[in-house]
Amino acid sequence: MDDGRRLQFEGKWDQMKGRVRESWGVLTDDELDRTQGKWDQLVGLIKEKTGDNAEAIERRLHDMMDQ
Repeated sequence: MDDGRRLQFEGKWDQMKGRVRESWGVLTDDELDRTQGKWDQLVGLIKEKTGDNAEAIERRLHDMMDQ
């Protein structure tokens, strides 16, 4: 993800957090809070909890941002 897109995501974190929680129900609010909306930390957390690959996670996050 380019830096501009990453900053856009991090800037919208409060709105995106609910969508992320709905999409990946295995994540707790505390875990999401710890990432502070940081793209790399969030992708790593989702990967760790679900076993999904980073590319699939990033595609899904991009789709959420475009909605």
